[in-house]
This record gives sequence, structure tokens and C-alpha cells, in this order.
Amino acid sequence: MNDKMTFKRSCCPITIVLDILGDKWTLLVIRDLVLGKRRYQEFLSSPEKIASNILADRLAKLEAAGLVSRRPYQQKPARHEYLLTNKGKGLEPVLEAIIAWGQKHYPGSKRFPRVEHGKEG
Repeated sequence: MNDKMTFKRSCCPITIVLDILGDKWTLLVIRDLVLGKRRYQEFLSSPEKIASNILADRLAKLEAAGLVSRRPYQQKPARHEYLLTNKGKGLEPVLEAIIAWGQKHYPGSKRFPRVEHGKEG
């Protein structure tokens, strides 16, 4: 990130984070990345049923913000998988705090399991 960052609305840290993560889908994509999802179809299989065009937009925005990196895993057709950068991984304790708060105040809410990947990646 450059030293002369420009802010959309203000320099308040909460405003900055909301400008990046404040819609109803982005934190769910981050959640899925933290849980180990990497490939487009894995994100689409989440119970919230994000639309493909919204998913593509959010992944692109997260990549532009430096929270996600993209790498190819297949040539033809070209397919990519998505991984959290160190900056993106820094959101994990934030998600843990949100989960703890949600489970405390909304009994019956459940933490989703991690996704296990084989040796291919």
C-alpha cells in the first residue's frame, strides 16, 4: 500500500473497512476463504447462494484491495483458485470475534466446518 493513500469517505478506520467489506457478501467470501474454499464452484456451493456475477465482482475487489491473490490451477479452460494474502489472513481474528458474538447472542447459530483439500493443492 502506498504512503499517499486516498480515502473514499474519511480516514476513520471503521469507514475504510466498511468501504471494503461492508456489503452483505464480502465477509461471507472472506469466511469461505478462511474455511479453506479456494475455487469458484466451492464459493458458489455456500448455503447463502451468492450469484456468480456478484461472486466474480467481490473476488476482483478483494484482489484489488490486496486481501486475496489468484493463481491458475488449470490451463484449458483457464481456471483460478483464490487464496488469502497475509493482509487477508489478518481478518481471521475479526471473524472469530464476530462468530463468538453471534453465538453468544443468537443461540442455535453454528460455525461452518473447514474445507479439506487433497494433496493437489
